[in-house]
Amino acid sequence: MSRSSRLFCGWLLLVAIAASSGILAPPGEWYAALAKPPLTPPDWLFPVAWTLLYLMMAVAAWKVTLVAPRGERGKALLPFVLQLIANGLWSWLFFAAHWMLIGLLDLLLLWGLIVWTIVTFSRYSRLAAGLLLPYLVWAGFAAYLNAGVLVLNAPWN
Repeated sequence: MSRSSRLFCGWLLLVAIAASSGILAPPGEWYAALAKPPLTPPDWLFPVAWTLLYLMMAVAAWKVTLVAPRGERGKALLPFVLQLIANGLWSWLFFAAHWMLIGLLDLLLLWGLIVWTIVTFSRYSRLAAGLLLPYLVWAGFAAYLNAGVLVLNAPWN
């Protein structure tokens, strides 16, 4: 296997670890019983969208790993790794702990980290930065959904 292929497999594995948080903390009955905001997509769309987004994330990180100068790779990839952590944490915060407000704050942090990642990646590869734009939009939409669920199901209602 070539170095490039090994790097891609490594990024796929790391992204899959972040994605596994959705499997370890599934929506379940608690989420099904909640009131949802307008524009909430059907349940089947979430795993389809996330699978595509995670694949594009892995390709973006792989591309930057290949083109960033050796001494700059850590700096170039730091925001990507940080956003992966925030991404993986959200499922646990929202679905497992039922901390809707903390989950929303995590999504707002995630959104900012994605912007930082896109700006950083754009210095090395326009393709890598562009691959993350749908993810930025989806994370913003996820924040809208999280906020809507919080407001519609808040104890003060």
